[in-house]
Amino acid sequence: METLYSVLGLEWIDFSSIFLFLCVFLLLTDFLKNRVPRNFPPGPWALPFIGDLHRIRPSRLHLQFAEFAEKYGKIFSLRLFGGRVVVLNGYKLLREALVQQGEDFTDRPAVPIFEDLFGNNGVFFLFLFFPKRISLAAIRPAASVCVCVCVCVCVCVCVSKGLVMSNGYQWKQQRRFTLHTLRNFGLGKKTLDFSIQQECQYLIEAFADHQGKPVNAQPLLNNAVSNIICCLVFGDRFEYTDEQYQSILNNFTEIVRLQGTTVAQMYNTMPWLVKWLPGPHQKILTLKRHITDFIKTKIREHIENFNPASPRDYIDAFLIEMGEKDGSDSVFDHSSLSACTMDLFFAGSETTTTTLHWGLLYMIFYPDIQERVQAEIDAVIGSSRQPSMTDRENMPYTDAVIHEIQRMGNIIPFNVARSASKDTAIDEYTIPKVHNPLIILVPFIFPRQTFWLSILNLQEPTQPPKHKKQINIQYTKKPQNKTNKQTNKLTNC
Repeated sequence: METLYSVLGLEWIDFSSIFLFLCVFLLLTDFLKNRVPRNFPPGPWALPFIGDLHRIRPSRLHLQFAEFAEKYGKIFSLRLFGGRVVVLNGYKLLREALVQQGEDFTDRPAVPIFEDLFGNNGVFFLFLFFPKRISLAAIRPAASVCVCVCVCVCVCVCVSKGLVMSNGYQWKQQRRFTLHTLRNFGLGKKTLDFSIQQECQYLIEAFADHQGKPVNAQPLLNNAVSNIICCLVFGDRFEYTDEQYQSILNNFTEIVRLQGTTVAQMYNTMPWLVKWLPGPHQKILTLKRHITDFIKTKIREHIENFNPASPRDYIDAFLIEMGEKDGSDSVFDHSSLSACTMDLFFAGSETTTTTLHWGLLYMIFYPDIQERVQAEIDAVIGSSRQPSMTDRENMPYTDAVIHEIQRMGNIIPFNVARSASKDTAIDEYTIPKVHNPLIILVPFIFPRQTFWLSILNLQEPTQPPKHKKQINIQYTKKPQNKTNKQTNKLTNC
């Protein structure tokens, strides 16, 4: 090595010089990469490399954002997830971004952990050789050497597919197809009531098997809710004793838990480094592969028994669409089918299960409300039949309680992250077209117990509620596909 340094005239370089150069180079690179754009929303001073990660506590992130809003204003920025994050607070800004300028914010941002979960990554290496005359005169007079520099460039191409993280034409086509297909199989119709009622009966029997002993309700609720999704996507339900099915549900639950860890957030900040280190993020990717393998197995089973004349479920309908739109520019392929299936399974099961879990907890803590709900159920439905969505209009108190559970449980305090598809402005600030998340926060606190009864017109209010406009949860040009389906499942359960 010393001989090589002598030949190249670099014997003056030692380890400390190299280390110092790398530190300065990395700091300069970080500064240039993360420079705050002009007229950008204000925020705290970020540290190099980790940004504002040291300020964040995942367990109270929504509360911290509310505190930042008091200090920096209703619109502020943070450096998280490997880039700049713009956080909006309040009805006015929310409506301006998602309704008045909705087309500008329909895209999803590039978040590393989500790219690895929902994207299709292709990695290839380019080895570039070129001669370069390096002048060292500024450091050492008359020092100049011609060397052949080999640069290894790792290029990672990630194309997010599915219903959650895809953008543009692909998202529009798959969303349109998914809504149309799920409606054909009963979503939002009375035909889905039968599947929900049947699954509720299986759930009641599963609880009865424990004969009044203490039981963890979460796995049983997860089984029941996920089976509704399975009926739509796979065409059939799974038994609660199916070991493979239980493993998949446990994997989903574990992924949700691990995503909130600090190490997982570090992955978003420095994926090029953390990706090669051990930690929870490695387990997330492993669990995701197991889920993907399960879905691919189900797709292969559908292909083996496929009858285009008689589609049984979402997968069959997708296979038919693939055959009709077979081409290089088609967004319907096997990888998209796998991604869409995973999105439907994940988004439709985890959220409803967690909400039902909160519902059980609140019924335990508020037995007086539980008694009033039970009294209304007995009066309207009785014990001779199961509930259906047609009973909803006759059960205002139960309907109000379900809404209040969803509000107080607050299982998703933020909207799904967005990014600007073009340079735009919110309030007096400029949001550039960059692949940065735009997180939406609506920290509303409803002051009185009769709020939902008045808002839902379940009783005659003395005057229009002051905050009536604030209960419309779904302000967006990119609506979530599961709202009605979740309400049906919550009401029947």
